[in-house]
Amino acid sequence: MSRKNAFYAQSGGVTAVINASACAVIETARKYPKKIGKVYAGRHGIIGALREDLIDTSKETVNAVRGLLNTPSGAFGSCRYKLKSLQENRAEYERLIEVFKAHNIGYFFYNGGGDSADTCLKVSQLSKALGYPLQAIHIPKTIDNDLPYTDNCPGFGSVAKYVAISTKEAAMDVKSMCETSTKVFILEVMGRHAGWIAASAGLAAQSQNDAPHIILFPEIIFDKKKFLKKVSTIIKRNGYCVIVASEGARYEDGTFLADSGTRDAFGHAQLGGLAPTLAQMIKVELGYKFHWAVADYLQRSARHIASKTDLEQAYSVGERAVDFAMQGKNSVMPCIVRKDTKQYKWSIGEVSLHKVANKEKMLPRTFISKDGYQITKKAVEYLQPLIAGEAYPDYRNGLPRYIELKNIGVKKKLRSNFEL
Repeated sequence: MSRKNAFYAQSGGVTAVINASACAVIETARKYPKKIGKVYAGRHGIIGALREDLIDTSKETVNAVRGLLNTPSGAFGSCRYKLKSLQENRAEYERLIEVFKAHNIGYFFYNGGGDSADTCLKVSQLSKALGYPLQAIHIPKTIDNDLPYTDNCPGFGSVAKYVAISTKEAAMDVKSMCETSTKVFILEVMGRHAGWIAASAGLAAQSQNDAPHIILFPEIIFDKKKFLKKVSTIIKRNGYCVIVASEGARYEDGTFLADSGTRDAFGHAQLGGLAPTLAQMIKVELGYKFHWAVADYLQRSARHIASKTDLEQAYSVGERAVDFAMQGKNSVMPCIVRKDTKQYKWSIGEVSLHKVANKEKMLPRTFISKDGYQITKKAVEYLQPLIAGEAYPDYRNGLPRYIELKNIGVKKKLRSNFEL
């Protein structure tokens, strides 16, 4: 088997541990010097391949690559760029194959969510149709935890840990001030269609009356009258109310409470402003003083409090992706398999991209309480192990010591440029 180079790219929103998967791909590839030449990374994800803007990871030291384990965000840059279907824009896929062929790339590792799985599958299909040998392996990543056929998604556990901790700490603050000050605190978290992140806030509650008192899930239709009555009841009982709301909360007609009227690169509704919308609703109808916060980028970049379990899983899926390629596999994704044991244990399995591409896994109704505002014991049993363990980065001068790669570019071989 002649040596082929590998291409790795990060896609979509980054996480606290996506670089751990990148680290694993590079380190594992270096263990196969007879089969894999160099690992090239796409600068800003898949558009790096389209523009033939590749990064040579062989220029990075062993210590620099290892430093990716402790570094959040996307070390090579990511992007929100959705390739159209083969029928709509075959030229994009042919361009990818053209670039791969020019740089002797035989392995394609795409690190992302459902849209990325679809792209990975289509690239694999076209390479076969064009007679160019390419093994395409998708590496799972999404804080939304909505990929099917994997118990959970790398990136989610660390967000869940951050949200649960933030909810617990903010609740303590509100509780101590509620007698003469703030009565309501609202934390808005990510989660367009699936309420996994919002559900994780429920881990902060240790007893029946603990915060969060209300969780708003995308899976549960928002009822304004019922919601306001619940807020009023909780404040009369506890003196304060903590609400964690998923950005995807929606009315019965499907309209998002926080729909700004614009769309992102994937065609998704651009969301934002749910927390102040709810706060104003409570102020006008009930008259309570409030504070609100939006976790936004903070929840997905908080490497300083990442879940150790999440970090280990993120590395493992990257490692196995390379192993799968060395075994001749194609159009597959390494997935996390939860073992049926009393003590939490997991392993890495595999699933065909035909099953994963463009599919979403919603929060099960059995994970949500009957009134629609809390999580169940079953949800706690699922979520708790995913936030377990700490993996603190090294600190210098009181701040985390994060790595910044040199990201040295590869000389272009094609004469033509590609317009996005």
